[in-house]
Amino acid sequence: MTIVVFEDPQCELLAPITLARLAATVTCGSYRLVDFLELLSDDVFAVSRPHLQAIQRIDFPSLKSLESEANGIAEDRPVSVFLNARVAPTASNLATLQTILDGLQQGDAPLPPSVIMDREHVAAVIGPPWSLHDLFQSGYLGMEELLEKAKQFHPIDAALSTIGLPHELIQIHMDCIRENLDLRIRLSQMESSGSPALTQLSDGLFVAEGATVGDYVLSDTRKGPIIVDRGAEIGPYTLLRGPIYIGPKSRILEHSAIKDAVSLCHTTKIGGEVEASIVEPYTNKQHHGFLGHSYLGSWINLGAGTCNSDLKNTYGTVNMEYGFGKSQTNMQFLGCIMGDYSKTAINTGIFTGKVIGVCSMMYGFVTSNVPSFVNYARLFGQLASLPPEVMVSSQQRMFSRRNVQQRGCDVQLIYDMYRLTQIERDRQGDALAL
Repeated sequence: MTIVVFEDPQCELLAPITLARLAATVTCGSYRLVDFLELLSDDVFAVSRPHLQAIQRIDFPSLKSLESEANGIAEDRPVSVFLNARVAPTASNLATLQTILDGLQQGDAPLPPSVIMDREHVAAVIGPPWSLHDLFQSGYLGMEELLEKAKQFHPIDAALSTIGLPHELIQIHMDCIRENLDLRIRLSQMESSGSPALTQLSDGLFVAEGATVGDYVLSDTRKGPIIVDRGAEIGPYTLLRGPIYIGPKSRILEHSAIKDAVSLCHTTKIGGEVEASIVEPYTNKQHHGFLGHSYLGSWINLGAGTCNSDLKNTYGTVNMEYGFGKSQTNMQFLGCIMGDYSKTAINTGIFTGKVIGVCSMMYGFVTSNVPSFVNYARLFGQLASLPPEVMVSSQQRMFSRRNVQQRGCDVQLIYDMYRLTQIERDRQGDALAL
């Protein structure tokens, strides 16, 4: 069964979440879509945005590149499922995909090609009329035309939920994390799944090999399980209130409070209070301060005392401001969305529902959205552009602290993101001192 996962133009509206990462590698409920694809098939290709194709080839070999495989692709090689990379990595979506693939293996392929829609967007095409060669010829730039054609295919009665805007990721994460953690526990009991074996230390508290839990840790699993993955460390005098996922080699500092739908990816360092949030790999929030109902990308550092607000003083629902305008979220609790490589100084306060771009530095109170590649200090009357060369040097120093080699593709990504986000800085006009 050949699956092709594609990025569509809507991925660009998920910025800053998807500026530095493939949409299929965004974490939600402790999983990424790429994790599910590895469970479903050994033959997965990906059509990604041009600036991320090198990252795809090097970091995600399970997502084979149509470009790198072009010479070996037979022109008539068929595709079983054409899948949107924004399909949320939820256990229910995995079950739907598994049912579809089982039907195809049993010869139940729908004729003619069929489409699954989520709102006005194509979530998947079953038995598409395009071969791998056709998709290679089309590429990302031809994706919009293909999807317009797909909307005319025969609709089938199946549900695949997608992530449309950044705040939706937080809501879907909270809705699915308990179900996803239950799936992790089930997979850990199946030798063929490749998932690490989990040992239940107490009711609902599961740990993998090499994980350590300090003294006087209180685990409350009444609302969902707690999973501590391989090599993770939980410091003493810590509150854990599930559902929670603590990724491999993560470290929870002493006297922390981690609670109510938190997903921490590998090699994160966390302290203080964290609630209902996603933290991507290599991000640090090791000091006291509150993080709630938020998304943090990779290689972020929150200075001591940094806090964000996730509730308006009026107790009303939060409206988000995006590049295309305002969006009603219907969410009462919603914190911040922060892109990769951004940093906060000590005692930074981030107001409710703010979007912070990639590679920015914040000082004082963050009362408005922050463009990418900006020094933001409105409290002191300062807002200035950050050149990409500064971020390349910062990246090298960050990587060396974690024994990560800076590669050419990492440096190029910084320059590509600077180019792609110029419109954010242009909107500031005279307010941005260039």
